[in-house]
Amino acid sequence: MRFLRVGPFGAERPALLSDHDETTAYDLSGLTGDIDGAFLTRLLDQGAGPLLALLEQGALPVLDLAGQRIGAPVARPPKVVCVGLNYRDHAAEAGSAIPDEPVLFMKAPNTVVGPDDEVLVPRGSGKTDYEVELAVVIGRTARYLGSPEDADAVIAGYAVSNDVSEREFQLERGGTWDKGKSCETFNPLGPWLVTPDEVGDPQALGLRVSVNGESRQHGSTADMIFNVRHVVWYISQFMVLEPGDVINTGTPAGVAMGLPGQPYLKPGDVMELEIDRLGRQRQQLGKG
Repeated sequence: MRFLRVGPFGAERPALLSDHDETTAYDLSGLTGDIDGAFLTRLLDQGAGPLLALLEQGALPVLDLAGQRIGAPVARPPKVVCVGLNYRDHAAEAGSAIPDEPVLFMKAPNTVVGPDDEVLVPRGSGKTDYEVELAVVIGRTARYLGSPEDADAVIAGYAVSNDVSEREFQLERGGTWDKGKSCETFNPLGPWLVTPDEVGDPQALGLRVSVNGESRQHGSTADMIFNVRHVVWYISQFMVLEPGDVINTGTPAGVAMGLPGQPYLKPGDVMELEIDRLGRQRQQLGKG
């Protein structure tokens, strides 16, 4: 199943995308106030059966998506946890050694915006960068998971994430990475939250980014250093993951920081991102 949130920022309506037509969805407002942690937990506990039954009965109102804004597919997450340097080729282009353990950092939850919302270049920025990433959305509380295999029981779904970064703020201004990761609008998410049964193997997904029509990133989740299960298990050893949390799992090579001439983003540029089976994003850069 593919879930989404439709409407103006802060007033999105929860919806289920049609299996047959990506311009049509079914309004879930009568069942839940939002696509949030509580909804995701119910989904994992009850499975798809109740929703499928309502679809067969024609009990869900139809939403025409034409001309409507698509929001992030989950309501504002309790936290956004990120994994750095999780692809060998990206670690190489960054001049970093392959990490022995996942490198963790945080993004502020209020960075999360819709997949096609404007991304703002921060004031004083000269090194704003893009990063296509597989996002994992948590649906059950996870603390001290016993093994990586236990991660399957707490994953509600997957989404496309753009871990937008300001490299000078991140790497040249001292302290943690967080201030180069948490600028306003720096985490477009969506368009959909796709359930694990529909995604299949999360380690067999192609990821792509173009800027102004020029291909920049073209990788595969097969090249992760630490796979999805390991990442979820590992994080649960250090912090409690809650329903609705988002994990950004790292990016492949091809970011502006690693390319000749370092073609960083500027106002007016257009980013287009895609992950197999998870949909596409398109953002234009504006001034912060």
